[in-house]
Amino acid sequence: MAETTTIQLEADGESDELTVPTTLVELLSEDGEDLTDVVGDMAMLALAQQAHGIVHHSQGEVDQQLAAAEEAAMDLFEERFGQSYAEMTGHDH
Repeated sequence: MAETTTIQLEADGESDELTVPTTLVELLSEDGEDLTDVVGDMAMLALAQQAHGIVHHSQGEVDQQLAAAEEAAMDLFEERFGQSYAEMTGHDH
């Protein structure tokens, strides 16, 4: 079995652990990024993708609270990566 790394997540008094293949995370790192930065980037990307999909690709009306959460996710995405979700993914509406 491949070497793994366990990442601990904590938020608002709750916690979880995520075990990931170390080699995969190292492959995704840029310029010696810490493993935690890489996993954090992947989490932000996944959340942004999910929010985008729900708001822009679902059937029917989108709840205003959900639309606001998606907008906040996109703002935080741009703050973290220095470019918008559309710029990074080439997917724009």
